[in-house]
Amino acid sequence: MEEAVEGCVALLRTATGADWRGPDWEKATAGRLEWSCRYTAEHIAGDLIAYAGQLAGRAQNAYFPFDIAFDDGTDNSGVLEVIWTTGALLAAAVRTTPREVRAFHPYPFRSASREGFAAMGTAEVLLHTHDIAEGLGLTYQPDPELAEFVLTRIFPHVRPGASPWLTLLWATGRGDLPGRAPVTDWRWHNNLVHDTDRLTLQGITPASATDLIGGGDGGFEWIEGGPYTGTREAATFLLKAYQSGVHRPEFGVFTLVRREDGRAVGGLGFHGVPDEAGRVEVGYDLAAGARGQGYATEALRALSAWALARDDVRTVFATIERDNLASQAVVTRAGFRKVSEDEVEGEFAYELSRPE
Repeated sequence: MEEAVEGCVALLRTATGADWRGPDWEKATAGRLEWSCRYTAEHIAGDLIAYAGQLAGRAQNAYFPFDIAFDDGTDNSGVLEVIWTTGALLAAAVRTTPREVRAFHPYPFRSASREGFAAMGTAEVLLHTHDIAEGLGLTYQPDPELAEFVLTRIFPHVRPGASPWLTLLWATGRGDLPGRAPVTDWRWHNNLVHDTDRLTLQGITPASATDLIGGGDGGFEWIEGGPYTGTREAATFLLKAYQSGVHRPEFGVFTLVRREDGRAVGGLGFHGVPDEAGRVEVGYDLAAGARGQGYATEALRALSAWALARDDVRTVFATIERDNLASQAVVTRAGFRKVSEDEVEGEFAYELSRPE
């Protein structure tokens, strides 16, 4: 995020001072927005300080009731100084906020982690610098890695393209991509988190999935023995869906994180979106050190209840190997019933349906 702010300020500083002969910031419209370039620059600073406040104050239900105000007579150079400062404040809040903390943001799931706020702040800077640059007649080309950082964290529903920057512009209604319809309405998506008594089920982003596939921890602190093989395999399917443009994050993969110490103990998730009959498949695993403590049952109950409360889900099912007695016990305790056996594959099928 600091790199994004640095690039923003460096570019826009060229359009300040007595030797600037380009458009007036107050009169020039910022790109496709209805705002002036001056107002858009002030908006960047306002968003950065608001996000810093949400994280630092641990806001839970709404935005904190404060706003930023510029002194009378603040020139454009002064606005850039405020962008620089508010960017530093958000970066400091991100660095010092524990990974497990979530603070209020209105959409889509009413909260975001420090990584989510970093991605949102970076998006605000990149996109609105682009808008201002268009209005002032400047050329702006940020580092593609910054755009990819944003896309893989808060645009998991957007199929990646050859150019992360052009894809981000398209996804936010600021540009066109061959073969894709213009975007007229958009929102980013922070990851979904489900709460249980002892766990939080934290949605895995494409960025986390990429790290897990590469042998990393996905950004989580795991107990010994984690992440288990199934979680890494599930991350592979998630990333394939993301790359194909069919990933729906609410039907993705979740890391099971203990409330007591913030450590990840396993993974749980869907194999895809519900089919036409409203059936959706679920799978799970735990690190060896977390087994036998009811974590999988607790998580499965919560995720199944969430799914069955939706209009597009009627049945949650799971297939389990005949010899995996522990996993069979998990689904049974979660309320599933055995509905069939596959003699060839050596698997049992279990279902939990919405009450009629």
